[in-house]
Amino acid sequence: MKPKRRAPKKRRARKKASNGGHDADLRKHLIELLRSRGAHADFDEAIEGLPEELRGARVKDVPFTTWRLLEHLRLGQWDILEFSRNGKHKSPKWPEGYWPDGDAPPNSAAWDASVAAFRRDLVEMEKLVRDPSKDLFAPIPHGQGQTLLREALLVADHNSYHVGQLILLRRLLGAWK
Repeated sequence: MKPKRRAPKKRRARKKASNGGHDADLRKHLIELLRSRGAHADFDEAIEGLPEELRGARVKDVPFTTWRLLEHLRLGQWDILEFSRNGKHKSPKWPEGYWPDGDAPPNSAAWDASVAAFRRDLVEMEKLVRDPSKDLFAPIPHGQGQTLLREALLVADHNSYHVGQLILLRRLLGAWK
């Protein structure tokens, strides 16, 4: 009598994510969008080499300066980031809480601090998007239906819009390549 052979164990197929396994791709594309990679200049290119004396310069019929745009970018991005990760966050009053008081930075250190804060908050938003434990499609618990996906797209859209304005303003000031 031949010994009975055991049937080979069936390998279980890896369980795919409910989104068809595209979660990592979506996160990668969101990071690229947040970084403005692809179709146009990014934040760093828009501010690189701007002479200090032009940071508060006005152009006729343009309601903002490069300083005001930089601070608006920083404040808007910070607000969206904090809303995305902190249920106790209170947004500034609109519109005055999203724009600086003056046309020019008080000094070069204020400009540098604003640039650094913008970059730091962008990295923090990227960390949220990269975190696989964060469901991009789940409503933010303290929101009104907003999702992390929506907030990341909002940051990318807002930044892209105002980076374009920075570049246009630099052209009008004669300070663009």
